Amino acid sequence: MSFNTISVVGLGYIGLPTAAMFASRKKQVIGVDVNQHAVDTINRGEIHIVEPELDMIVHAAVKEGYLKAVTAPEPADAFLIAVPTPFKNNGSTIPEPDLAYIESASKAIAPVLKKGDLVILESTSPVGATEKMAEWLAEARPDLSFPQTTGENADVNVAHCPERVLPGHVVRELVENDRVIGGMTKTCSNRSIELYKTFVEGECVITNARTAEMAKLTENSCRDVQIAFANELSIICDKLDINVWELISLANRHPRINILQPGPGVGGHCIAVDPWFIVSKTPDEAKIIHTARQVNDAKPDWVIDKVKIAISDFLQANPTKRIEDITIACYGLAFKPDIDDLRESPAMGITRQIAAMHQGRVIAVEPNITKLSNEPFDLKTLEQASLEADVAVLLVDHKEFKATKSPQAILVDTKGIW
Repeated sequence: MSFNTISVVGLGYIGLPTAAMFASRKKQVIGVDVNQHAVDTINRGEIHIVEPELDMIVHAAVKEGYLKAVTAPEPADAFLIAVPTPFKNNGSTIPEPDLAYIESASKAIAPVLKKGDLVILESTSPVGATEKMAEWLAEARPDLSFPQTTGENADVNVAHCPERVLPGHVVRELVENDRVIGGMTKTCSNRSIELYKTFVEGECVITNARTAEMAKLTENSCRDVQIAFANELSIICDKLDINVWELISLANRHPRINILQPGPGVGGHCIAVDPWFIVSKTPDEAKIIHTARQVNDAKPDWVIDKVKIAISDFLQANPTKRIEDITIACYGLAFKPDIDDLRESPAMGITRQIAAMHQGRVIAVEPNITKLSNEPFDLKTLEQASLEADVAVLLVDHKEFKATKSPQAILVDTKGIW
């Protein structure tokens, strides 16, 4: 059965590029999002996120009539769910995954499902989420059969196919990267491959839904552990008066060593969140993964301590100044270089924390964002900050910062570029 109409639920950093790639292959695509602003923006042929090349693809797809955005699901042949999967803020030392968005999306598409449809969960999810989604769909549509009860003969096929792309390179990697295809049955997997081969040039590798879910969590947890090692190393080197950047460069000369670069913490919608999905399921077994999360979550506090020392150093060097006279400039708010994504960003958290504790003025420089509302700091240009800053805190190694000299201020450089 061919897929003439494809629905993508969730038009964020993954959903919109995915919808655009299908539409670029002359498929009719219906994007669904509860954000009216996002829907209106896309229907004008524009985008509400920063992602290289995506604006041209969306503009062409909308203009040619292959892509439209709506706020409520419409009938389609395949539904891809790409909604957030945060964790619950329940005060626990081990956060629990929050599947509310997946549940809401499932119940939203259920009324328009028909026999022969394919539903794919793309959202990074804890193990068992795809099966739970299938249960929600079955509860909402008892007139249809699903793989958990009828296997290969199900009316609706269900699979988990996690995205594996890097922000800033999403358009290219959606096409070139391999895909893990975790169908609840063999038919579910084969139909998912048929769908993705509309634009995917990488290999589509079949496994089961649970292994597909765990594969994505494993990838991001591995990165988290590696970053934790670098972050812990930076703290150790600071205490021992060793330049961590030089040390890592020297260590990486060994042919089998590849230490990552430390930073102010770990952010983003994946690496800062996904390891908790493993820890919450297996808290007694996931010891290294849990420790890595603790190390990376504690790094922003270490940065704040460095800022306090910088403030003290400034006052000692300028005895006529008061603490409220000091302007602190934070360079970078996104969770990684050269994007506008603030989700789980340690830089954003550190800047807010500085603004909350500092009695003087706090400004921020974020080249990829033009305005912010309701924040306790002012957004300034790179030039303005360089003129006004007494203490400069480098948090994200954006290309604009790499291309400029260090400001004439007391410096806290968490990325080692200045």
